[in-house]
Amino acid sequence: MRRLPVYLVLDTSGSMSGEPIEAVKNGVQLLVSTLRQDPYALETAFLSVITFDSNARQVMPLSELATFQTPNLVATGVTAFGAALALLAERIEAEVAKTTADAKGDWKPLIFMMTDGSPTDDWRRGLDALKKVRTGMMIACAAGQSAETTILKQITEIVVALDTADANTIKAFFKWVSASVSTGSQKVDQARKEVTGLDDLPPPPPEVNLVL
Repeated sequence: MRRLPVYLVLDTSGSMSGEPIEAVKNGVQLLVSTLRQDPYALETAFLSVITFDSNARQVMPLSELATFQTPNLVATGVTAFGAALALLAERIEAEVAKTTADAKGDWKPLIFMMTDGSPTDDWRRGLDALKKVRTGMMIACAAGQSAETTILKQITEIVVALDTADANTIKAFFKWVSASVSTGSQKVDQARKEVTGLDDLPPPPPEVNLVL
């Protein structure tokens, strides 16, 4: 079976504490429970969570939705975004099956990143590592006014911004992520086609602004 790997790369630095981190936790739960009701996603989508604060950690390895446990997220420390990108590259290398002469590998991973601030480490080094691995579509989300969209634009073409990092807005973002994963699962399952850009996805809700 060819899996559709989905990586959530989430900022858990100190500035996310309180309402934002609770909203992200609820958002991940909402995402999983929504996708579990979708037969395409249930069969095809596999989900991993990487968090970054002063360090980057994979808090949930790439898992099928049926057994996925929402990790407990705690907000603390600074924003090691470069470390998160490097870890993402390493985990994709380790977890995503490559196509060989004998077998089709997994579909290209879909990556959703969310941050509310500026990197406090060398993010370019992390990006260099990430460029060496095969990724599908990457969507970076700038949550609130302090997030640096200019840096995110250098990491991926698809950047969205949330005016505030409050519960409703973050929930709207995760709803869109789950709709996007559903669409992606159906595409690979029925049309055998990768998701390559925004045109392949449902339109973002009004709370999620595309950064041009």
